[in-house]
Amino acid sequence: MRHEVGAKRRTAGAPRRSGAESREFLTTLWGRRFFKAGQAATEFGLVVPVLSLLLVGVADFARAFYFNQEVVAAARAGAQYGSQSVTTASDSTNISNAAKANGTNVPGMTVASSACTCQSPTPSGETACATSYCNGANSAANYVIVTTSANFTTLVKYPGIPYSTTMTGKAIMQVQD
Repeated sequence: MRHEVGAKRRTAGAPRRSGAESREFLTTLWGRRFFKAGQAATEFGLVVPVLSLLLVGVADFARAFYFNQEVVAAARAGAQYGSQSVTTASDSTNISNAAKANGTNVPGMTVASSACTCQSPTPSGETACATSYCNGANSAANYVIVTTSANFTTLVKYPGIPYSTTMTGKAIMQVQD
């Protein structure tokens, strides 16, 4: 018995398939392939919403982190302006302008500033600083305190996580004499 090149040899004792059996066998093979393709599409359909929600959640967390950094940096910029001299420490308008100029990406930011002194007794018209500011400091030290706040909202309402929250930043710097 002569075999053609590339032809598969039939093992001894293996039954020969008829034409109908061969077609049924091939149909079964193709059916399995189509079933596997359908299974992959179903799994993809189940996984995509979960991965999308995870992606949006990570993006929201990154936005919240960035937003908080901007609010804190704005407070620091206002305090840096106010710490230049005793005159600038009491200039709340320009302290607010400096903070808002730094926080341009933060809509609706509010800025509050105050100045205090470690002098004892406290001079008339000035506010005494907390004792934690004055421990180990020059007894005539003055401080400027800037607090910024802005409202942050997430892209999506997540269960168990507030949709809107207020982020605050606070900076305290000693005024240069």
